[in-house]
Amino acid sequence: MPEYDDSADTVEFPARAKPWPKTVSSLINVDLGACSHRGKVRLNNEDSFLVTRIERSLQTLLTNLPAGYVPDQNTEVGYALLVADGMGGAAAGEIASRTAISTLVELVLQTPDWHMSLDNEGANEVLARFDQRFGKLREALIERALAEPGLAGMGTTLTLAVSHATNLVIAHIGDSRAYLFHDGQLHLLTRDQTVVQTLVEVGVIRPEDVAKHPMRHMLTGAIATSGEEAQAELHQVWLEDGDQLLLCTDGLTEMVTDAAIVAVLEKAGPASDACRALVDLALEAGGKDNVTVVLGRYSIPEEN
Repeated sequence: MPEYDDSADTVEFPARAKPWPKTVSSLINVDLGACSHRGKVRLNNEDSFLVTRIERSLQTLLTNLPAGYVPDQNTEVGYALLVADGMGGAAAGEIASRTAISTLVELVLQTPDWHMSLDNEGANEVLARFDQRFGKLREALIERALAEPGLAGMGTTLTLAVSHATNLVIAHIGDSRAYLFHDGQLHLLTRDQTVVQTLVEVGVIRPEDVAKHPMRHMLTGAIATSGEEAQAELHQVWLEDGDQLLLCTDGLTEMVTDAAIVAVLEKAGPASDACRALVDLALEAGGKDNVTVVLGRYSIPEEN
């Protein structure tokens, strides 16, 4: 067995002058929580949710480069939060919301290049991709319904939020909402795709009349097996330290006022406790629908 002298043909180099900086996204801490309940009236829970951590990483295993010339490890981190409110007879709504989320994850995993940068150019590309994927979710539901005729007419809302560093993108169909809680104020990031919201926008009814309007649950947009294909609404938002991102189905917003939601979000504590408190408020108010809440609390360090 020959002996090798690794230093025989190696010139001594100084260490890299500047250490490899950690990525901003890896320094951000997001406290995540979620809670879902079928409510006090419905026989089953047609809501579905998903919270995922997305990573792109490099880890040096072997090298003869001097220390610091390549990073020992470098990681980009992102988060995806989704809620879906299914609809249809029997268990069709439950199947619709679950199928939509699982199909979306499958489509993402099949994508060969993941955009981890959500600057203007990257965000536009990510949003364009989700716009295309939402159309494929409809195809998946139609295919499932053709195989099982009892599922005909099923559909679901879907609200998706993806964050990377301080950038946030939203893709949305239906009336499950996304809110940003910033500096003590609750900001609605999505637009309800409902008949009533359209009536408000054209001035037929007043915003304060929405809560009691008989058509407030009639959707104009959903990922469904029947009717016209709905158009996803796409948004980009910038996050700041202390911001909270709330996604929920209408089982919360129909039962709990904005002021009550704010009162919960203002309290310190784990995101999971806040989610449970919000669901409890919906149940105490009657729990007339399935209720689902997903919450992310962002701690963003100052850039040096």
